[in-house]
Amino acid sequence: MRHVAVVDLGYGDAGKGTVVDWLCATRGVHTVVRFNGGAQAAHNVVLRDGRHHTFAQFGAGTFHPGVRTHLSRHVVVDPLALAAEADHLATVGVTDALDRLTVDSDALLATPYHRAANQAREIARGADRHGSCGLGVGETVAYGLAHPDDAPRVADCRSATLLRRRLTALRERLTAELGPLDAPPVEDCLPAFTGFAGRVAIVDGSWLAGALRAGTCVFEGAQGVLLDEWHGFHPYTTWSTTTFANADSLLTEAGQPRATRIGVLRLVTTRHGAGPLVTEDPTLLLADPHNPTNPWQGRFRFGHFDAVAHRYALAVAGGVDGLALTHLDLAGPELRICRRYDTTDRLTPGPPGDLDRQAALTARLLRSRPLYDDPPADWTEAVSAELGAPVVLTSHGPTADDKTPHGPLLAPPALVRAA
Repeated sequence: MRHVAVVDLGYGDAGKGTVVDWLCATRGVHTVVRFNGGAQAAHNVVLRDGRHHTFAQFGAGTFHPGVRTHLSRHVVVDPLALAAEADHLATVGVTDALDRLTVDSDALLATPYHRAANQAREIARGADRHGSCGLGVGETVAYGLAHPDDAPRVADCRSATLLRRRLTALRERLTAELGPLDAPPVEDCLPAFTGFAGRVAIVDGSWLAGALRAGTCVFEGAQGVLLDEWHGFHPYTTWSTTTFANADSLLTEAGQPRATRIGVLRLVTTRHGAGPLVTEDPTLLLADPHNPTNPWQGRFRFGHFDAVAHRYALAVAGGVDGLALTHLDLAGPELRICRRYDTTDRLTPGPPGDLDRQAALTARLLRSRPLYDDPPADWTEAVSAELGAPVVLTSHGPTADDKTPHGPLLAPPALVRAA
């Protein structure tokens, strides 16, 4: 048994959800562990019969009976959004999603006050918006850092008295800073949060160790490495560590070895939100039905395959055991590969925490221009050669049936035994 960790080596939206769904369809997975992000994640899974769900907090293996979801302490948990997600899952045939959910008691709690503050700040930026999803995830993390002993956490939902005190302090602090918030009174919020505590299994940090011993687990990352809080292109980043680091720490604490690392890449480099996208090309007449324009992030942007940016993401992530290359059905003569910019062919990671350095890198990328080569005869071979890692899974469509493993690393266990 070897656990698997899945991380996006772009700006998000590369297909992590569909890769996790495929792993759960082929490997007898016990639990999908979410290890960063929150309700702003949007991992789309489409089944053979056409059913579709955008997984935000539930693991992308939830369509498979018996596969559990665990929200680790590194996830920002939004009970209101979670309830809405469970309701949609019920409409597509998954009626027991909440029964298969465990939540770490120490995880930060996202509230309507965080969401309202996040939206107020983003609106105030005007033309300099950062591309926030407007769901309050970053605001929740920021408040947790500023007030670590008073920030609402999942465990607080068990006590209406404690939660009332912490929500009241939260609302008063944010109101004093930003003015009146477009959010309900504390008393109106309490029933939903205490009801959440009565409906889901809230566990301590030791629960995960048992799940890791019980069967194969898939660690499902959120967002992308190029949006990482320390190594992304500041300020157009997420308040989350999007590399394998959180998954590694959870495994180490449980006495488990490092998981098999899978980096997910899309054949077309994309970005939802503001910030650098060096290979962006408005003449690429592409669309993504699951990533429409929205009022917070704006339009979904498309570019040619950016090997320079993805090499940087791979270095930041500390390497992978294999790559999953998705959206190969978009390959065509108009899609080219960028191996270098007019300024450089390699971006060097810096020390975590040096946001001035990252901001300077952002400014440099915004001035950079791509240099293109013609589309390769074999995209799989070209991507592997450029990034120095094997492509172990390819995808030509949204369903698990559209996936093809290459080599033994991700081959279904039955095929490995037969070989």
